[in-house]
Amino acid sequence: MEQQQPGRVGRRLSAIVAADVAGYSRLMGLDEVGTARTLREHRAVTDALVAKHGGRLVKTTGDGVLLEFPSVVDAVECAVAVQAVMAQRNEGIPQDRRMLFRIGINLGDILIEGDDIIPTFCTLCTWQWLAMR
Repeated sequence: MEQQQPGRVGRRLSAIVAADVAGYSRLMGLDEVGTARTLREHRAVTDALVAKHGGRLVKTTGDGVLLEFPSVVDAVECAVAVQAVMAQRNEGIPQDRRMLFRIGINLGDILIEGDDIIPTFCTLCTWQWLAMR
């Protein structure tokens, strides 16, 4: 087993997925209880897809998730599967009530702190760029 040098920060290359719900605040303004319930129901389905594709849930932030995958291919395939299942789940839902996920993927170094990960500067820049699109 490899020992960590004192003062050295753990790093690894990972595919990181950041996702959240587009217009979540607006949806909560329309119906807090219903929106929270719908998100929980969607998350039950999407969390299973993450596991199926070899990913792990690092943390949640209300409507957002940070996921880690050992392979960028697995991350992309999972994101495509999530978008496909969400398209099906949104069928028949009025346009202003649909829950649409924004998903950004980056392959890069991360810092490791226990079970948590800290994206590096380059990873954060990529997400910022995606958010502005």
